[in-house]
Amino acid sequence: MRMTGERLWLRLEPWLPILIVGLGLIGWETASRAGLLSPLFFPPPTKILNTLLQMIINGKLLPHLSATLSRLAIGFSIGGLSGLVLGLGMGWSPRLRTVVDPLIAALHPIPKIAIFPLIMIIFGIGEASKVVAIAIAAFFPMLINCMSGVRQLNPVYFEVTENYGASAWKTFSRVVFPGSLPSIFTGVRLAVNMAMVIAIAVELLAAKEGLGVIIWFSWQTLRIEELYASLIVIGVLGFGINLAIQSISRKLAPWQVEQSERQE
Repeated sequence: MRMTGERLWLRLEPWLPILIVGLGLIGWETASRAGLLSPLFFPPPTKILNTLLQMIINGKLLPHLSATLSRLAIGFSIGGLSGLVLGLGMGWSPRLRTVVDPLIAALHPIPKIAIFPLIMIIFGIGEASKVVAIAIAAFFPMLINCMSGVRQLNPVYFEVTENYGASAWKTFSRVVFPGSLPSIFTGVRLAVNMAMVIAIAVELLAAKEGLGVIIWFSWQTLRIEELYASLIVIGVLGFGINLAIQSISRKLAPWQVEQSERQE
């Protein structure tokens, strides 16, 4: 009986999130149409889905989605790559870490959206300031995770490369980078999520196109269905990006997946 119960649980477990979401949506739909929830602020999910389809069909969504993705891609590329390089360097070099770490510790806690007005003063009110804000948001999670990944490596690896007279490049390419890959991918996931949050935030404050712009104008004009539709797009976008990162991580760092499965 116990084995049968475990097998049943293993079969149902992947479907439980879908079941929970489905029941929640059915309850929302029923409560909204019955008047238990305000249809103005909590429109039925079917109406929200229909609004989303109309936004796709009439072309209203695509320019805003393209603008957000463009800012996200450029900002993450700049901030993520900078955080990757500096993080690996700080993890590998105690001298560099001694110099830079106090600056990172002081700057990291500052809310990135709070310095957006200062960024606009320096870089102007155009696209540059928005990209810089997104890059800064992606920089810190990437740096901290990459530095942590290098520092967690067993010192024996470095002793072996030193004893064999390996060059700095070989030590980096054979030990530092591959050994830090799990932490790097964790940093990528956190950096992408933080960059997306800031991308939407700066679009709410100062942009003409973007998913944040749709959210802001939907709230101003009480087009609540469009607001919810935009949130759905953001959620699906974030889920898809994280799923892609996980897939790449499994291919490039399969040993981490095997280790996690053994621990479970």
